[in-house]
This record gives sequence, C-alpha cells and structure tokens, in this order.
Amino acid sequence: MVDIKTFGLKGDLLFVILNPLGDIIPTALSPQEGLFRDDTRFLSRLELRVNGQVPHLLSSTVKEDNLLFTADLTNPRMETDDTPVHRDVIHIFRSIFVWDNTLHERIRMINFDLRPVEFTLELLFDADFHDVFEIRGVRRKDRGEMLPPETGGNRVVYTYNGKDGITRFTYLNFNPAPDILEPRRALFHITLKPQASKELVLGVTADYRKRKARLQVSQAYTKAARRVTELHKRSVEIHTSNEHFNELLRRSKADICTMVTETPHGPYYYAGIPWYSTAFGRDGLITALECLWINPENARGVLRFLAAHQAHEVDPGRDAEPGKIPHEMRSGEMARTGEVPFERYYGSVDATPLFIILAGEYLKRTGDLETIKTLWPNLKSAFRWMKTYGDADGDGFIEYHRHSEKGLVNQGWKDSFDSVFHSDGSLATGPVALAEVQGYGYLACQFIASIAKALGEREMLSEALLQAKRIKKAFHRAFWSPRTGMYALALDGNKAPCEVRSSNAGQVLLSGLVSKRYAKAVTRALMSEAFFSGWGIRTVSKGEVRYNPMSYHNGSVWPHDNALIAWGFARYGFKDEILRILTGLFDASLFIELRRLPELFCGFDRRTGEGPTLYPVACQPQAWASGAVFLILQAAMGLEFDNVSRSIIFKSPRLPSYLNWLEIRNLSFMDATVDLFLERYKDDVVVKVVDKSGDLHIVIYK
Repeated sequence: MVDIKTFGLKGDLLFVILNPLGDIIPTALSPQEGLFRDDTRFLSRLELRVNGQVPHLLSSTVKEDNLLFTADLTNPRMETDDTPVHRDVIHIFRSIFVWDNTLHERIRMINFDLRPVEFTLELLFDADFHDVFEIRGVRRKDRGEMLPPETGGNRVVYTYNGKDGITRFTYLNFNPAPDILEPRRALFHITLKPQASKELVLGVTADYRKRKARLQVSQAYTKAARRVTELHKRSVEIHTSNEHFNELLRRSKADICTMVTETPHGPYYYAGIPWYSTAFGRDGLITALECLWINPENARGVLRFLAAHQAHEVDPGRDAEPGKIPHEMRSGEMARTGEVPFERYYGSVDATPLFIILAGEYLKRTGDLETIKTLWPNLKSAFRWMKTYGDADGDGFIEYHRHSEKGLVNQGWKDSFDSVFHSDGSLATGPVALAEVQGYGYLACQFIASIAKALGEREMLSEALLQAKRIKKAFHRAFWSPRTGMYALALDGNKAPCEVRSSNAGQVLLSGLVSKRYAKAVTRALMSEAFFSGWGIRTVSKGEVRYNPMSYHNGSVWPHDNALIAWGFARYGFKDEILRILTGLFDASLFIELRRLPELFCGFDRRTGEGPTLYPVACQPQAWASGAVFLILQAAMGLEFDNVSRSIIFKSPRLPSYLNWLEIRNLSFMDATVDLFLERYKDDVVVKVVDKSGDLHIVIYK
C-alpha cells in the first residue's frame, strides 16, 4: 500500500508539502510534494538517508498553530565494518518551518545505544522549477534553461532562466558544512558516544536574485511565531465546553491564519494548499464572509485588494469586462508567458456580486463608512457590470459564457466541465444563469441600495431597488421546478431550466430572495437522505443521472457549501437544520487528520464507526473550508450586527447538545469590545455579558 498522506506548511508566499518522514519525493500519487513560491516548485526533492537507508517513522505531525512540522524517526539495522548497529537506538528528530521565503530545518540525532555509533547521514535534493500547472498535468512544448548547479563550501545554488524572462534561484545552505557536498547530495559522517547528540541545520531559500547565505534559524522561528501570535490576536477567541470541538475551532483558526497573505492592499485569504495558494476572488470573498464576525480587518484587505485589480476594459482572452472582479491571479512562468490564461483571469460569474455583498456585510459589521466611501466607485462599477455585461440579453438574470478558449467552461463555484447539466445528463450550453448567482445578485442590489442611502446617492438607491425588485419578480417563475420540488440548478442558453436537484438551490436562501414557503421546501429536500450524507449536504442529490459521490462537484460534500446553506437557513429560522449540518461536519472532523476540514470529501452515506471517505487530492488547508465552522456557528447563534443602532444581535440562539456553553472573548464592534458567555438549557440559550468596554447594545430575540 502506498502512503499518500502529506503535511503542508505556509509562510506568506512560500509553502512546502512534505511526506510523513519530512521528505519531498513527488510521485504519481503525490505530485504536489515540493517547496513552492509563486506557482513554481523551487525544491523538488529532499530525502534523508541513514547509512544509505530510509529511516523508520515513529510519528509526525504539524503543531496546532500550523507553524512547525516535526517527525520522530529512528534508524534501521545498519551494517558496519565492526559490530552492526541495532535498529531503534538512534533517535532522529526533524523540525521544519518556513519564514521569509526560506525553509528552515533542524536535524537532531541522539544515540541511545550503550556504545558509540558511527554512521552517515545523507541528504539528497534537487530543484526542477516546474510550474504548478505543469505538475497538474498541462503539457508544455518547451521550458526555460536550467543552468548547472553551483557548489562550494556549505552551499548549493540552482538557477533557472524562465521563458518569461525571470531568473529563479534555489539556495541550499548547510551548517556545519557537509563532509561531502555534491550538486544533488550532502553527506555527513556522524560519530556519537552514548547519550550524545548532534545537530545539523539546513536552509532552502527560493528567490529571484543573488543572495548571501543566511542560517539564523532561532531568530527566524521567533519572528515566524510572533507573526502567528499577532494573526491570532486579531481574531475573536472562542472556547466551548467540548474539548474536541475546541480542537476543530483551533485548527480552523490556525488554517485561516496560515492562508492569510500580506499584500500591498492589506491581508488576503489565499485559497488553498497546494494547488490554489494564490489570490482567487470567489474564495477570498467567501472566506471573508465566513470569518467576518471573528476578523473584519481581513475582510477590508480582501475588498481593497480586489478593488485594486477590478477590470476596466474588455479583454476576451482573460474573460475581462469593465467592473468585473478577478477570478484568479497567478505569477508562475506559464501564466506570465500566456500558456495558461490565469495571470489575471476574470472568468467568474459570482465574484462581482459577492464583492458587493462583502462590502455591505462589512459595513454592517464595522460601521467603517470611510472604507466604503473609497470603494464606492468600485462598487458602482461592479453593479454596472451585473446589469450590462453580466446580463447581456437584458432578462434580469446574471449569466456567463466564456470568451477565451483557454478559459473555464463553467464559471460558477462548481467549475468542472460537467457540473452544469440537464436531468438527462446532457451538458448545458451557454450563456448559463446559475440559481445561486441570481440570489447573490439580488442581495448585492439590496446592499448597493443601503450603501447608496448611507452616502446620499439617491439615484443609485432607486436603481438598485428597482433591479432587486425585477430579480425577485422573475426568479421563482423561471427557476422553480415542480418536477423536482426545488429550484433548478440553472437556466441554459435557451432559458430551459436544468431540472437537477443540487445544493445550488440551498445557497439561494442566503439572499432572502424566495418566500418562506418555498425556502421550507428547498430545506426539506436538502435535509433528506438523498442529499444529506450524515456528514453534510451533497452538491448533487442521489438519483440524478450524473450523481457520483467520488466526483469533484456532482455528489461530494463541501464544507463551505454547507456553511453558506446554513447561513441561508438562519435567514428563515431553520435552526434544527443548522445544528444537523454543524454536527455532521464536527463529527467528520473527529475522523480527519489534525481535525482539519478539507476542501471536500466524498458523498458516500455515513457508515457506523467509520469516518467520511476522503477525496484524494483535496486541498488542506483550504481557506473557505476552514472558515465554514465559524459561519455555521454564527448561523446557529443567530448572530448579526447593526452599526446604526450599535447593536450585537442574537436571533433565537441555539447550541447543539454537545455544547453546554460557549464563550466569546474580544468581540470588537466599532469602538467597543465585549466578552460573552452563551449557556444552553435544553433548546434555549442564555446570553450573558461577562465584560464590556465602550458603547454597544446586546439584543436578544427569542
């Protein structure tokens, strides 16, 4: 059996994927292993050998704060010229972290034998500078120029001159200097007396310029730990009566902090490791919405970043149109040369209305009208895109149709080629109007109206309210499917509904677009056995012709999808259903490594005594999966903010049976801060103010 479990670490732009030994050995089953920066693999091999053999694994993990990978290893039986060295007498401890575009590793060896031991410790390494799209299977006609490695003293340098005119360097620095140093191998002769220890240090730097060696490991770790602490302090602290649930919260928060990347415009949530460690519009916006109540500062960074990269002209090659928010931004060689269209790509139909929604929710959460004023031109431009380019045929619905042959066929969050289809399995042809996107558009219009009112923009206020009314009037008639008892997945280019039972209908609810009667029908369907696997709501219901629980979008379970649906349930007061979703994902986390919710898992029915079936190439961590628990918890508590009345509101708060109490600390709102304690009494929850500074009100509706 091949073990494909991997561990990931990220520090700003740099991330590394390691196997359980702490090695980097890309294979067909784990091609993602490596050290990456800007969509390029700067280190493609790192293997540790003891006397030429693979050491035995005792255990390995990533610390709860995601800062440090550690592996406890021991020696196999080693033949020597004298007496053989028995197995399991040498402890080899590897610790790895990333900081300032450098992977730092310490290797500590301790001899627990009763006699001295001699052996060799060998590190094998290489750098291929492959682009992430190349690793994912995109074939290239030719590549740039790889120069011969340079060696000397305690250092090896790899150099690659890319087709994009960029020179990339990988530096390996050792302390102490190896006894033998070759272009792809470093060998150390180790002699240890009983109970004696020895330590080696390795630094691997990914850069674009010539630089001197630096191996200040302790100082680097201190700085990395300080940044993690600062990121955590920015967020609300949550603690509950259930320690397993606390583990899920702590890991999710750590994963969120890991994916936060500093930009010139503020912090941004990169999407996921390994394939999506870059800025995605939709992912960043949804993650910001999920985490808005625990950290509004990051939401401001997301808004400012996307505003700075909003499209201003028509560019079919990038699916760009004025006012459109970017889908994906890449900085690797293949993107820069145009081999893939994603250097700055706009093929997303939902990022633009979601941009407006986040701005509106951010204003409610913070009262920060000054930031909204600076974003107002961008928000108006996004609204104009929704009404013009987004609705090219003028029927009131937002549609997509790709203009670039290299671009995405489907441009909603389910962007697989086969994710939008009719009940007979035939694929929908464009332009396509997705159900949930109409909900996003409706809510975006409402937020444009509320912001326009706050800014005194009466003309825009009237226009936005009129557009919202138009969507509401047309949506039910066009999308409701009596045959399925749900809203259709989409309308195709002929305005024919894709009468497929899908989770898209559930996301419509977050907008409040539909009446409670039909929201109840959708909710009942989503919580049926055909949809709810026991772990969460499937993307597509059992019985649909393209249903496949092992597919990416046609039957799997996505935590963020479930979170957005739960948020919609809260709007209509469906609290029992919210708690079922929360419980399903919490139970799933109990079976998953590190308590980490992955990007998705398979949609098989829950089986007694077993965990969910994992999707083999799911990103972990994935930002919007990590943020899911916070949005679902917010939905269960009925937590809302009203900046006008300076009120924190709880609407019919509920907690699941396994949470007797929940404590919220450092919840800031405008210029005030409060600590709260929620205690469950059967189906009722009491909210108590533990501490408060500043002027705010706590309002509870039962």
